[in-house]
Amino acid sequence: MTTDGEGELRAPGRGLTRVPGTADDLAGVRLIDLAWNDLAELPPWLGGLPSLAELRLDGNRLGALPDLTGLAALRALHLDGNRLTDVPACPPGLETLFLYGNAVAELPPGRLGARLRHLSLGGNRLTGVPGTLWELTCLESLNLAENRLTEVPPAVGGLTALRMLDLAHNRLTTIPPELGDLGLTDYLYLGDNAFTEVPQALGRLDRLAYLGLDANRLTRLPGSLGAMAGLTELRLSGNRLEELPASLGDLGRLRELHLRGNRLTALPPELARLGELRHLDLRDNLLGALPAGIARLTRLAHLDLRNNRLRELPAELADLPALAKLDLRWNKLDGDPEPLRRLRERGCAVLV
Repeated sequence: MTTDGEGELRAPGRGLTRVPGTADDLAGVRLIDLAWNDLAELPPWLGGLPSLAELRLDGNRLGALPDLTGLAALRALHLDGNRLTDVPACPPGLETLFLYGNAVAELPPGRLGARLRHLSLGGNRLTGVPGTLWELTCLESLNLAENRLTEVPPAVGGLTALRMLDLAHNRLTTIPPELGDLGLTDYLYLGDNAFTEVPQALGRLDRLAYLGLDANRLTRLPGSLGAMAGLTELRLSGNRLEELPASLGDLGRLRELHLRGNRLTALPPELARLGELRHLDLRDNLLGALPAGIARLTRLAHLDLRNNRLRELPAELADLPALAKLDLRWNKLDGDPEPLRRLRERGCAVLV
């Protein structure tokens, strides 16, 4: 355990079974870090510390909490990886609440303070959330992943300050078009649900950097995805896509494109316009040829073509100047194509 003159108590991972000290000892403490210990309960006086601004209790055995609403200075509460079945009532000034990996099955209305900026409720047992959640207009990041949600209402479009949203690993069957009204910039995770289509409105997220749509039931994509000019990474693996819209070639900042495990038989030639692309994963598709102009992908470093139906390769494949790894295993290439010899000679790792 360490304390210092700056008002901090730090004792993570020490095997503690109780909170060290007393209310008097910790009256001036601003930060308490007791993460990754063996705490099963907390003393009631913890809820009366006047200066406490940050409380870290991740990775303990807590099944319940004392009343914390009196912690007027508290701004961040970290409770990931405990055994909580209920969401604590928030102090009025709380800005960060992390409850990932607990056993919360219900979120009662009115438990969350209006000043919340960062909220993580992922890895719980939620089947729904109250309408009051969508009224937290200060939220900048929201994690509801790994629950049992079956729908997200249109009211989600009111979270206009949101930069990051994680709805992956739920049971969602539709993507609300109102997501396109958000100001998302960092990421939008929607993977491992049961979506069958992507709304055109998603294309309005032109500042979004990362979009994850893996492991759904998508058979097609809207052309509007090409308007998402800020994308640097797009994940579409594990769907049922048979073709790609030509507009994907407009994603001029895209660095990673993941298309593994679909039903693609061809690629649009417009993909050759992705001049910033570094990583292209096309494993486990039905490709019989690569698009003309592939040599224009001058920054492509990793190309995964495993388990397709390629018999031959275009000569210009050898002209990719940045290609460091090319994986062609589980295709049925005719002989040893000349482009592969040239790639090996300049040091590219070629797997066949």
